[in-house]
Amino acid sequence: MSALDTQHFRERLEDERRRVLVANETAPTENPGSISDETEELTYQDNHLGDVATATFDREMASTLEENSTHVLAAIDEALARIEEGTFGVCQRCGNPIAEERLEALPWAILCIDCKRKQERG
Repeated sequence: MSALDTQHFRERLEDERRRVLVANETAPTENPGSISDETEELTYQDNHLGDVATATFDREMASTLEENSTHVLAAIDEALARIEEGTFGVCQRCGNPIAEERLEALPWAILCIDCKRKQERG
């Protein structure tokens, strides 16, 4: 890849990193306290069981998103390191270039589309 291409992807990765960090910062304020505190409060208020289920679902969803964002941040940091090392855009399985279209869709991709398909089948 040319220096211009890697600069473009560096900017995309840094933008995505900032977006994920902002999302992580706002998530805890949306769901303060523990899930048991929240569901106990709803139970004591004599709310419907559906309200407790909704609170539980919302909290589990937030936890899943937070866990996923941690993985995405790690993948972004690894992609930025590959740019520095000069290995960005090279499939870690077969060594062939990763298509630019794939990198546009998922700039932290480590596998070309063919190797990703093989991985998902196997």
